[in-house]
Amino acid sequence: MSESPILLDMNEDLARITLNRPHVHNALSMEMSDLFMDALQMVKKSTDVNFLVIQGAGDTFCSGDDITEMVHWGDDEHGQPTQGANGVMRRVRLYQDMANTLEELDKITISAVDGVAVGGGLEITMACDFVIATERALWGMPEIDAGITPGWGGVSRLSRYIGKRRVKEINLLGALMPSQRAVEWNLWNRVVENGRLRDEVEQLLSVLRSKNRQALRQLKYICNRACETDLQSALGYEMLSAGLSGAVNGLWEVKGADKGRGVTDFTDKGGSLWRDRRRLARNFWSD
Repeated sequence: MSESPILLDMNEDLARITLNRPHVHNALSMEMSDLFMDALQMVKKSTDVNFLVIQGAGDTFCSGDDITEMVHWGDDEHGQPTQGANGVMRRVRLYQDMANTLEELDKITISAVDGVAVGGGLEITMACDFVIATERALWGMPEIDAGITPGWGGVSRLSRYIGKRRVKEINLLGALMPSQRAVEWNLWNRVVENGRLRDEVEQLLSVLRSKNRQALRQLKYICNRACETDLQSALGYEMLSAGLSGAVNGLWEVKGADKGRGVTDFTDKGGSLWRDRRRLARNFWSD
């Protein structure tokens, strides 16, 4: 397998990101995390890719941030320890951006978990739309035993899935939990027999490929927003999405809409609609 710590394969509508440091259980080094962010940006920019699978090389998913490198999180770009706590905060913010980018992709994302998904590895799964794991998979947030705390979702996102009482249990004790418990606690979707992970992912992809792509994008967006806001705002997202669905399915004409004339008049300078509006509005109540 390639020596690169991140492998990106983009083939037609599917992208696969493989975490590739199996000798250290795919621990996220700083280089690996930077490359992971680069890979996510490439997936984000693609208009062909509709689905992303994240997996680990070897028999494990990801053991989290590489703790052996944390003493260098405060180093500057020249490797000098001059940034201190601010450097650590900058590194954590980069990881938060990484998780946010993953969560907000307009692709459907799947974590395929074998072995362990702890610390940063678990935080990756929480930013994905689906999580499928093997029976032998384990998960947890063991940062407490290294005297550190989670930085990019191990408390905040986790609490939104399993609640305050259980998020305290996971973080304060640091135990590793069986994969089935993640399903029982609504953290992951499904547990499959060891050796069937790839087949289950492919079956899920087959079902997702049968769906309307635009509807998937819209549903993902409003699901993410609706779970994080008040009821009336969430209903507003659903209403606007319904209108967009109607438009893209052919019901696009709306009485009183410009049908793009305002933009084309401005761009072509050939129509009067934009000029007439600006003439009336430009100096209105500006005295």
